[in-house]
Amino acid sequence: MTTLPHRSKTALVVIDVQNDVMVDAYQRAPVVANIQSLVGAARKAGTQIIWVQHNDDGLPQGSEAWKYIPELVRLESEPLVHKSFGDSFEGTELEDILASAGVGALVVAGAQTDACIRSTIHGAFTRGYDVTLVSDAHTTSDNSEWGAPPPEQVIAHTNLYWQHQDGPGRTAAVVTTVDVDFSS
Repeated sequence: MTTLPHRSKTALVVIDVQNDVMVDAYQRAPVVANIQSLVGAARKAGTQIIWVQHNDDGLPQGSEAWKYIPELVRLESEPLVHKSFGDSFEGTELEDILASAGVGALVVAGAQTDACIRSTIHGAFTRGYDVTLVSDAHTTSDNSEWGAPPPEQVIAHTNLYWQHQDGPGRTAAVVTTVDVDFSS
């Protein structure tokens, strides 16, 4: 139902599952296992997978901290988008990659729920994409010492409000990993 004409395909977008981002991520092991499952299902179905990798002063490009976790391996044929803002569309070639592949719907997984995940799902939605957030395949760190709620509440709240997101000609959805179907 995307508002983007002639873009009926779906892509899996895996955001910032990098060594230092995931070092103390909430429910790291099950979230990584779910992302691995999504990647496997997308590959089997021939669905485009796009990997997003953040860099900044704390995650300098090329450093060990910046690299994707070893459990997730990108194929050379799968695009890698380098970003330095929360929204994966800002200052990147993500829109061009999606447009050239005819993608109008995104399935989103990765980290950090309260930063780059939220920024990207909102950025995609306002740009006309249908956006599905995989409820058990995104995570964040505990930032409660700076006044944030505990990570399980951040994740639960994001899953709750995203399922009620609304806009003309677009859909927002929240599903579990087992409910993602790349074959349709």
